[in-house]
Amino acid sequence: MKKKQILTGVVERVDFPNKAVVKAQVPQPDESVATEYAVVKGALPGQTVEFSVKKARKNKCEGRLHSVLKKGQLETREAKCPNFGACGGCNYQEIPYEQQLALKKEQVLRLIDAVYEGDGYQYDGILSVRKDGQYREWGYRNKMEFSFGDEYKDGPLALGMHKRGSFYDVVTTGECHIVHPDFCKILVCTKEYFEEKKVGFYKKMQHVGYLRHLLLRRANTTGEILV
Repeated sequence: MKKKQILTGVVERVDFPNKAVVKAQVPQPDESVATEYAVVKGALPGQTVEFSVKKARKNKCEGRLHSVLKKGQLETREAKCPNFGACGGCNYQEIPYEQQLALKKEQVLRLIDAVYEGDGYQYDGILSVRKDGQYREWGYRNKMEFSFGDEYKDGPLALGMHKRGSFYDVVTTGECHIVHPDFCKILVCTKEYFEEKKVGFYKKMQHVGYLRHLLLRRANTTGEILV
């Protein structure tokens, strides 16, 4: 692989934290094709992806995800969130929750096996918060830090999560399903308030503006909220 080269490959597995190992067929100078691997953040198992090479070393190549050309075999349901795909907060909504737990189990086992030198160990699986006998897949986060920004350069005020693959652009997440509904109400209210007051967000390069983050915490027992 060469730096800035654009390639297509298939994700063989995803290691913690969210590092997809992509198998690609890379053209060689003698017109042959070699099988090489790159680590690409943000892709899911089984997906066919297009990526560009950021770092090319002998034993380790890193790439940046451009697009998903074909979904993986685990993506068998529709995402619940209307911002899924654009928002960088969640990647796994199209994978059933039981499969998500299985993927996490594999990732944890690989981490343990890489450092454990004993004769063996007992692995009890992944513990998941249950509610009324069911896994609590939605609304489980009791703390969230949302970012102020704009959805595109010099665009209107946005408040929510960063766009997938972007350090600057922000998606307004007024309907986020991994937090309590009160968080979404506060987010929308806060955004409308500062829009009305015409208060801008902080721009790092220009050192202008005011708003940076909206931090929310909610006590599950009492329902009290810290803003």
